[in-house]
Amino acid sequence: MSSHREAPEISKDPVADNTDVYAFVSPDKPDTVTLIANFIPFQNPYGGPNFYEFGDDVLYEIHVSNGGDCRADISYQFRFHAEIRNEKTFLYNTGPISSLNDGTWNRPQFYSVTKVEHGRPHILARKLAVPPVNIGPRSTPDYEKLAGQAIHSLDDGVSVFAGQRADGFFADLGAIFDLGTLRPFEMAHLIPSAAAAGVNGLQGQNVHTIAIQVPIRDLTRHGRMPNDVLDPGAVIGVYASASRKQSRILDGLLGRALWHGPYKQVSRLGNPLFNEVIVPMAEKDRWNCSSPRYDRDFAEYVTKPELAGLLPVLYPDVFPKLAAYSKPRADLAAILLTGIPEGVVPGFQNYTGDVQADMLRLNVAVPPAKSPNPLGLVAGDAAGFPNGRRVMDDVVTVELRAVAGVTIPLVDKSFTPDETAGKLKDGTSNTNSDYLASFPYLGTPAGGYQTKPGMPAAS
Repeated sequence: MSSHREAPEISKDPVADNTDVYAFVSPDKPDTVTLIANFIPFQNPYGGPNFYEFGDDVLYEIHVSNGGDCRADISYQFRFHAEIRNEKTFLYNTGPISSLNDGTWNRPQFYSVTKVEHGRPHILARKLAVPPVNIGPRSTPDYEKLAGQAIHSLDDGVSVFAGQRADGFFADLGAIFDLGTLRPFEMAHLIPSAAAAGVNGLQGQNVHTIAIQVPIRDLTRHGRMPNDVLDPGAVIGVYASASRKQSRILDGLLGRALWHGPYKQVSRLGNPLFNEVIVPMAEKDRWNCSSPRYDRDFAEYVTKPELAGLLPVLYPDVFPKLAAYSKPRADLAAILLTGIPEGVVPGFQNYTGDVQADMLRLNVAVPPAKSPNPLGLVAGDAAGFPNGRRVMDDVVTVELRAVAGVTIPLVDKSFTPDETAGKLKDGTSNTNSDYLASFPYLGTPAGGYQTKPGMPAAS
């Protein structure tokens, strides 16, 4: 969660595992959109000497659909390669790293950025530097200085960053996967215990982030900056993917694997938690390898979600109205598969058409909120999830409440949600590094030296 280890096969390949996608109008540069894709979940900050890095053998992409058919009209491709400066040492660094070209850093990584628009590739940059991971005060004494050096300004107002950041997602993973426990409500669970505060299972964990900030006019179908929220051309769909070459050959002489053939997608992500808690386990790997425009094959799991059936079982007598509701969940289909049409939420829409596809849908004509509400659209903040997704949006609470029925009245006025549905939460908040006010917005990654291991408990 949001898409950490969400499918059997990709859980074995963390370098290609897409954990979260964000898309929002940049609060400090409202004529731009920021697109973020995170990879490599559950990074232990002190996991050296071979610290985490992007895969040299993985094609990372962020896709934008603006034509109404849920096809990728614009894709930003990122390809990485690492270098070893000193082949005689096992160390990641042999002294303090004070700049991205410091010779004490033994394994730097670089990348290229290619924009593919309607099938036509254009290289935007080559050999951009990735910052090192946050090792500790002696090895990386001024980490945010190094991270700042890795924010690269390209032509036409585009900025890019690729490197380690603090995981911005927060969720009580330990409780949720223990038979759907929500600690603030566990007194009402089928197997009850005293209510408790949520525990952020991502606390102290890092990810590897690819972020790109692009002028809005570069992403819309007509190449302009829309100012009418109800304009269909103001809506873009966003998802990210990771691909590997088709064949893997183990080379005993080189001591590593070599990849050959065309690239094949092995991971993708649009909306948070889609593959995690909606798609059945037997279908998850197929979903990861398919294109969003074929998600009609998975629509039945959205319109009749398993979790909506489990809530009344796990929390007896708490959700009688949800248990009795037998209609297909048109509200969830709109939120997750098509976007919300005009007329459902007054003065708002992020509809991309009838094609069902899991993408974040962002109406770029909605300005950034002056006082953002982490519950986004359901709390009256139209600049937040499910209108795109900001780094601070509490998507777990939003989606829990939606599945529990709070959004059904948007499409079915005859339904009144259960009282508890509008109160559901896992009780967590971001207890990682604070978010940043500017690009790339995700916080300083936890340092290896600074991080103290947790205290495991068996009972």
